Amino acid sequence: MVGVLAVAVVAALAVGRVGVAAVASAKADAAADAAALAAADMLALGRGPAVASRAAHDTAQDNGARLLRCSWSGRRVTVRVKVVIAGSADAHATARAEIGSG
Repeated sequence: MVGVLAVAVVAALAVGRVGVAAVASAKADAAADAAALAAADMLALGRGPAVASRAAHDTAQDNGARLLRCSWSGRRVTVRVKVVIAGSADAHATARAEIGSG
């Protein structure tokens, strides 16, 4: 009986960790998408790279992530973010946004 209970506890903990990792991954994806769009928006408005990077940083932070990188090449912006959830799971995500021609 104790063995069955121990296996059930270990299985529950494993499922919980997978769930936390999935939440961290989804949160990182959303934060990266939003940060890339914010940076692209600033560049499209002619505000310049410094303002675009700041917009990406602020947007990532507003979405519970830390901006690791914001770069641009031509009309494309790429950002990379990191999310840490309760010290138990972390996830990275990269997103790109392209500035349209009008």
